[in-house]
Amino acid sequence: MLYWLTSLSDGGDVFNLFRYITFRAGGAFMTALIFGFLFGLPLINVLRRTQGKGQPIRDDGPEGHFVKAGTPTMGGLLIVGALLTSTLLWARLDNPYVWMVLLVTMSFAAIGFADDYAKVSKQSSDGVSGKIRLGLGFLIAGLAGAWAAQHHPDALANQLAFPIFKDTLLNLGLLFVPFAMIVIVGAANAVNLTDGLDGLAIMPVMIAGGALGIIAYAVGRSDFTEYLDVHYVPGTGEILIFCAALIGGGLGFLWYNAPPAAVFMGDTGSLALGGALGAIAVATKHEIVLAIVGGLFVVEALSVIIQVLYYKRTGRRVFLMAPIHHHYEKKGWAEPQIVIRFWIIALILAMIGLATLKVR
Repeated sequence: MLYWLTSLSDGGDVFNLFRYITFRAGGAFMTALIFGFLFGLPLINVLRRTQGKGQPIRDDGPEGHFVKAGTPTMGGLLIVGALLTSTLLWARLDNPYVWMVLLVTMSFAAIGFADDYAKVSKQSSDGVSGKIRLGLGFLIAGLAGAWAAQHHPDALANQLAFPIFKDTLLNLGLLFVPFAMIVIVGAANAVNLTDGLDGLAIMPVMIAGGALGIIAYAVGRSDFTEYLDVHYVPGTGEILIFCAALIGGGLGFLWYNAPPAAVFMGDTGSLALGGALGAIAVATKHEIVLAIVGGLFVVEALSVIIQVLYYKRTGRRVFLMAPIHHHYEKKGWAEPQIVIRFWIIALILAMIGLATLKVR
């Protein structure tokens, strides 16, 4: 919205700053951070009053989680509100990729909100049917994938790019949209599975969002892509503003979500943020790199898949409990110990993912 101020510029005044993505990204970060600090406590107070007993605690979960009974959920509203406000304020609103990522984020937030509301109102861990959640998620992701394919350059449309191999493209044709659907829905549900300990999901999301923001900025500039030998996707640089807002909003939320959490993000936040990461990867043609940058989420999801399949086949468990962060809880690791070590792993994986920009 503020980009229109550039029309008042003669090229040598303060209004000219709004032409630069990096300046507007900084503005988006600060706006989202201030939003989080201003509205965090009022939102938590409202959630406490309206939810009563807060998020239901699973009977079969780790014993240490029962002390968290009464903690309100739906704190993802704080992150989503900060994201939406900052992006609309600082991004160019004529950019199709900005609207694609916002569509996925807000739609998945709505799905998550409905699920959280059902759980709180029924005081049960069973929310919206999994089939309905997946069906709606795939529908939204399908629209986003088709939108991305339509706006990608002709040479990249419906193509799958590979990291390291700069000239290798796989033409997925009609399969691109289903592939994009799997990436977006998979990312959303992987982050959702990771959100099981205070502060565990939000920091890796911010780390992955920061890495993807750098990638989006790089592939959106022809001079950077020529130097790095990566595929040029015009317009994706504006996604950096969304990613900066994600980090600012995430920090504002983490202030209240740090152990012991005053609020949980719930499915409202985890589905929205995971879907956003998947949408950014599809927009920038870095779907495979997302599996590296968000490797922690991949491991969390795989631990659940392996546990379920192995148990159905043998009647025994691979992990003491899935997702894998609960496995380490059962082994006696303290919650802050698990959270911080997982943050470190997420940062290492993000650095590896960023390295693929230059390793060709």
